[in-house]
Order: sequence, then C-alpha cells, then structure tokens
Amino acid sequence: MLDVPHEVVEHVSWLIYARRCELNSRWRRLGCFRQALLVLVHLRKNETLAQVAAGFGVSTATAGRYVSETVDLLAERAPTLHEALREPPREGFVILDGTLIATDRIAADEPYYSMKHRRHGMNVQVVAAPDGTPLWFSRALPGRTHDLTAARAHGVIQACLSRQLLVLADRAYQGAGATVRTPYYRHHEFPEHYQQHNRDHARLRAPGERAFALLKQWRILRKARCSTNRIGRMVAAIHTRDRLALKMRSVH
Repeated sequence: MLDVPHEVVEHVSWLIYARRCELNSRWRRLGCFRQALLVLVHLRKNETLAQVAAGFGVSTATAGRYVSETVDLLAERAPTLHEALREPPREGFVILDGTLIATDRIAADEPYYSMKHRRHGMNVQVVAAPDGTPLWFSRALPGRTHDLTAARAHGVIQACLSRQLLVLADRAYQGAGATVRTPYYRHHEFPEHYQQHNRDHARLRAPGERAFALLKQWRILRKARCSTNRIGRMVAAIHTRDRLALKMRSVH
C-alpha cells in the first residue's frame, strides 16, 4: 500500500505526460500513471531500483530513467528562497534549521562526515513557517558544512534581513547577526528573564522540527543510496509533492 493521495499520483502523471509530449516520446513501457506510481513507491519506501523494476515489470535501467526524469520534473517546481519569502507569515517570523541526510555512498570521504551527527551525509537547510510547514529547502551540501556556513552560502540570512523578517534558530546559528535570534548560551547563569527568553524561544521554534519530520517520512531520505549529487533534487521533488498534497487537502 502507498499512502499517497490518488489525486497527487494523477497530478504527477499529467506532468510526465506533458514532458513526453514535449519530447515527442509518448510511448513507453509504462504509462504515465504507472511511471508516477513507480517513482513515488521508490521515494516513499526506499526500495532499490531493482526491487521496484521487478514489481512494475521493467528493467532496472528503465526504472532508473523513470526516477531521474520524474524527480527532475518535480524539483523544477519547488519554490526558490525568494519565492518562499514573497509572502511572509502573518506571525512575522520564520524558523531556520538544518539536518543531515545520511548516505552510505561516501564512507571514506572526509568532507561528508558530520562531527555533530557522527556519520556521513549531506547538510540540508529549511525555512519553515511558525506552524512547522516547510516553506523552502536548500540544495544539499557536504555533511561537514556547519549550519551557519550553509545558511550564509544559501543566502538565507541576507534574504531575511532585506525583508526585515525575524528568524528563530538554534545555537548552531549564533553569530549570524542580522535578524536571526538564537538562545542565550549558559543561560542558567543569567537572571530569570534570560531563562524565560530561552523558554519562549524554544516554544516558538519547536514546530520547526515538523518540517524535517515530514521530509523524512519519505524513507529515501533516511539513508540515501543515490549519488550525493541527486539528494538535493530529491529533497526538492519531495517538497513539491508535499505542497501538492497540502493544496489538494485545502481544496477538499
């Protein structure tokens, strides 16, 4: 069973159909709907290409082409940072956080080893609404990249500053300046109002964890077996799919 709304699979299949028409390549081994289903099964369950290929009666190479094509189609429709911040939340702030997408492809490569998480992977940043709804996901950087370095490299700090948008973040972003607010360090040594500030900050920032929880419901991102160059595209594709599902729920 695939816990993805039928309407979302249909929408993805229409995107595939449009691309086939654009390429003048309408005949394939699988129809558009079954191609969409194959890709969503692969992303949701993290089954190998060989497994999904056998399940859908195609070769592993064909399954790989279907996955690459569909992931790129969805990733192209993911919002940019500036699009995501075009209409700031009415609460007047956003939540900034980072996570590690674990991978087993680069165990010997030092740049991908995160000392914080004690494993290899890719660093992904998120800007989330106050209720935890993800607004934007960054491209993936090597796991050794510090969260603050990644946020600066993606232009998050400057983009929020130019909009005078308050950003709540954890201690990993201390020193960001601009409109970024982080908890006080060693706050137990400070007066009570400093401790109260940290409690309020933690309460407002806590829903941001929901953004990564939603992302990692897709098992492909719990431990990715694909090339590290593809992880950012997969994150963007999954974000597009989740936005489609949210939009369809709001319509119904």
